[in-house]
Amino acid sequence: MAPSTPPSPLLGRILAADASVSGAIHTAAKPFLPPSLLLLLEISADFRFSFPVSLSLLLSPPLRPFLHPFLVGLLLDLLLVGAVKLLVFRRSRPAYNHPSMSAAVSADHSSFPSGHASRVFFVAAAVHFFSSASAAPVSGIGYSFLDDWVRDRDGDVKGEVVAVLWGWACVTAMSRVLLGRHFVLDVAAGACLGILEALFVLRFMRLEEIFGR
Repeated sequence: MAPSTPPSPLLGRILAADASVSGAIHTAAKPFLPPSLLLLLEISADFRFSFPVSLSLLLSPPLRPFLHPFLVGLLLDLLLVGAVKLLVFRRSRPAYNHPSMSAAVSADHSSFPSGHASRVFFVAAAVHFFSSASAAPVSGIGYSFLDDWVRDRDGDVKGEVVAVLWGWACVTAMSRVLLGRHFVLDVAAGACLGILEALFVLRFMRLEEIFGR
């Protein structure tokens, strides 16, 4: 779907350069990366998959204070990405978009910003900010085996977990360009949006303190 009004000359040049760079990256990487790997990353960040999986993991007792701000952030991400795609900037997806794409809603036909990129960077940033702001003990009633994998005995989310999430976010975001779903600027904008959402929910609104009481 093309923008409803022609872009300004400057914006047009930026979009053209973005499309050129994105196409070059896609073409260069295509012979080396199997689509199945990129599609697996896509599924891991799809809201229909990541939401129930994340919800089940967050039901671990020590992580429950994080549950409410996390859910609010995911819903905020859906609303903001949908609003930008439908009301602000309707940019068509790349012409070489992989044919396996299945749009869940009409907004999915627009390219800017990348909802997958915003979602994975929100998750990574939210866990990062939560781990640096929370130190609830994990011992006692409700302690489960999952806590050994996620948090240390001081109650902090393990650094390895945070690093893995940041790595997953970066690789998944890059896969959006490699798979032909998005242009580079779509992914960059989505990543920035996801980090800002995490800052808003966990640092500005401080929902983890409200619901964790």
